[in-house]
Amino acid sequence: MNVNIKATNIELTDAIRDYVHSKISALGKIIGDEEGVNIFIEIGKESNHHNKGEDVYMCEARMRFMAKDYYVKNFNSDLYAAVDATKDDVLRDVNSDKKRGETLFRRGARSLKKRIKGMKPWWPFGGKN
Repeated sequence: MNVNIKATNIELTDAIRDYVHSKISALGKIIGDEEGVNIFIEIGKESNHHNKGEDVYMCEARMRFMAKDYYVKNFNSDLYAAVDATKDDVLRDVNSDKKRGETLFRRGARSLKKRIKGMKPWWPFGGKN
C-alpha cells in the first residue's frame, strides 16, 4: 500500500504527514496484503478567500482497490477533523463493497448447490431412471 500526500495552500509538516499515515494505516487491515494499491491524499486549505472568517480545510482521498475507484472529499474547519472524516468514509465504502462481494459470491454458490441437489431425479446425462 503506497500513500502519496499532497499539500495545497499549506505547508506539509512532519506532524501532519505522520497523522495522515497513522489514520490511513487503518486501511491496511481491510486491504490486507494486496499489492499495487495506491492511495492519493490531498490536504490543504480550500482557498485563500476565507480571510474574514475561519479557514476551511479539505481532505481528499483517491484509491483503486478490487477494480473499483474510491473518491472521498471532506471539508471542515479543523484539518485533523477533515482527515478523520475522510478515513471514516473510505473505510465505510471499502467495507460495504467488500461485504457485498462476499455476499454475492455466497448467494451464487448457494443457488448453484440448490440446482445441483434438485437435478438428481431427472438428470438427463445418466443416473437412475
